[in-house]
Amino acid sequence: MNLQTPLTEAGRVYKMYAKRLEKLGISTMGDFLLHIPSRYDDFSLISSIDAVQPGEVVTIQGEVLEIKNEFTKRYKKLQRAKIQDKTGIIDVLWFNQMYLTSAMHAGDRISLSGRVEQQGRGLMLVSPTYEVLDATGKGIHTGRLVPIYPETAGISSKWLRKQAHMLLHDNREEIREYLPPEEVKQLGMYDYYHALSQVHFPDSLENAQKAKERLAFDEVFLIQLAAKQRRSAWQQKLKGKRFNVITFEKRVQEFFEKLPFTLTHAQKRAIEEIFDDVAKDQPMNRLLEGDVGSGKTIVGATAMYLAYLNGFQSMLMAPTQILAQQHFQTISQLLEPFGVRVGLQTGNSKSHITNPKSQIKSSGQKQKKNWKLDIGNLKFDILVGTHALLSEKVTLDRLGFVVIDEQQRFGVEQRAIIREKGNNPHLLTMTATPIPRTVALALYGDLDVSLLDEMPKGRLEIKTWLVPPQKRDGAYTWIEKQVKTGDQIFIVCPFIEESENMTTVKAATVEFERLKKTVFPHLKLAMLHGRMKAKEKDTILEGFRNKTYDVLVATPVVEVGIDIPSATVILIEAADRFGLSQLHQLRGRVGRGDKQSYCLLFTESRSPETAKRLKAMETMHNGAALAELDLHMRGAGELYGTLQHGTRWLKIASFSDFTLIEKAKQEAQKLFPKLSEYPLLMEKVKEVNIKQVNPD
Repeated sequence: MNLQTPLTEAGRVYKMYAKRLEKLGISTMGDFLLHIPSRYDDFSLISSIDAVQPGEVVTIQGEVLEIKNEFTKRYKKLQRAKIQDKTGIIDVLWFNQMYLTSAMHAGDRISLSGRVEQQGRGLMLVSPTYEVLDATGKGIHTGRLVPIYPETAGISSKWLRKQAHMLLHDNREEIREYLPPEEVKQLGMYDYYHALSQVHFPDSLENAQKAKERLAFDEVFLIQLAAKQRRSAWQQKLKGKRFNVITFEKRVQEFFEKLPFTLTHAQKRAIEEIFDDVAKDQPMNRLLEGDVGSGKTIVGATAMYLAYLNGFQSMLMAPTQILAQQHFQTISQLLEPFGVRVGLQTGNSKSHITNPKSQIKSSGQKQKKNWKLDIGNLKFDILVGTHALLSEKVTLDRLGFVVIDEQQRFGVEQRAIIREKGNNPHLLTMTATPIPRTVALALYGDLDVSLLDEMPKGRLEIKTWLVPPQKRDGAYTWIEKQVKTGDQIFIVCPFIEESENMTTVKAATVEFERLKKTVFPHLKLAMLHGRMKAKEKDTILEGFRNKTYDVLVATPVVEVGIDIPSATVILIEAADRFGLSQLHQLRGRVGRGDKQSYCLLFTESRSPETAKRLKAMETMHNGAALAELDLHMRGAGELYGTLQHGTRWLKIASFSDFTLIEKAKQEAQKLFPKLSEYPLLMEKVKEVNIKQVNPD
């Protein structure tokens, strides 16, 4: 069994635990070695029995004189043992661990680590960690700095520790250094095997930290190299469609002149960067980042209009049906006057093909065949949809441009599928998720980045307040007054789990009933959550849009894709549970019209640090700056409130380690031109690329 062996092929026990281990990011045997400890228990003090003191955490090694089960009224089952070394005897006590009488026997040499307690006139070890020693007398669970790992149900640190020890011992020859020796020396880092060995079983905490630094460096370095390899393949091997920009400059300018608003300098800059890219025969691969309301859609629409002028089709892919429908409406309004036919295809909606006669088709099986024919016969110029666009097994010969909205929610594998459709179309990915510089540096090395760092003129900043608990009732009264002026309200309920489940929904339901009965009995309330069926969500949103409801109580499902111009207030409960990036995106649900809008943050937390973090929302309105602040204050683990599907987050390194990320980037730039000279390094890069295309 080697380190590449999948758990499902590694034996009965591993196969049985495979699903649980997947939650820890472990899918192959080698992944055990990269599942590094979160902390260490210090059991390194090995003491003789006569020297132990009450309250000490020590390791005692000696011979088992006896071990037996005892039954009492209070604890039912106790396990008592007597352990002897050259200096004395000590009693040991465990609770309800019946198997111990089979795991150790009189005469065994044993190592015990735990806290010494006073019991009457004598001393005792209570519930210590133990292991029966082999002939070498060396332990892995006691008598040293003992690694404690991130765990999941049924998977203990002790079991994970055994796997790491076994693999380090049995696969020593397979764990080879893949960085050039001179680079390892120049970087002042441990060699690869030494780093793995010391991170799991360190001789000191300093050694553990140094080992982690090497493995963290490797993680970012390999991601950087993999990104450079993809970028190089994209630029050198793939031939795209060269768009004629100069010929159609006048028609693009006419399009701009008929817009009901003026483009910002940032939008013009992004459009120029895109036009420069699509004028080449290499397919574009660009990320467009900008806050909600910064005008990403018009940038994408302009590029799709250029594609149309060049005789190519475009696709716009959104993560949700709601967002796809909104894009469909916006793109249709913008481009239909110029003769562009826009289609909509989502998994649960009707297929619409718009043209001057507004042709509409149902999504019945028979009609879907017609829809495919429509694609082949170029009955549309732009097709908007969800991931349903990927599931259709058709190749679009004239597909020249693809826009992916909220690219965080689509992985490399989806982008690879799109690349195959239409033979390497230009690709623009967009996100409103604020990405700190270091995160972009670490994860998106294969993308060019355009940043929309200014808001359209006339767009008012959303006034944000952290509301103290004693002013809650006053806030409710103020909200009711706002409704009377024709405004609508979002109320976002606590986000309890890292992904929406029934616990979250239940909490939202309880809050909804409280608000409806006791807080706003005179207002019309509706509720929205991610577990609702698409049709039900659409009905509620349509009702809210049409002002059937005054207040929409929701889970953070409103974060993406809801555009209600008359919604001017968003109240966020338990705001401390969210990252600043997510709060900023939630805040962007209001302020879509021309009226002053407001964001009210509530928290039960009394932590000064929490208050300081949330207060930043009152004065900061730039998403990237807020994300950077959150990164410093809370760390990368809390960067986003939800796990983004398809995104490869760092497992060992931290986004907040700017120095390490910069060092890894420089080293990747240095070695990439010579990558073919290092076959072991090339193999590692290949593994990273496979994992990014097929994330666990």
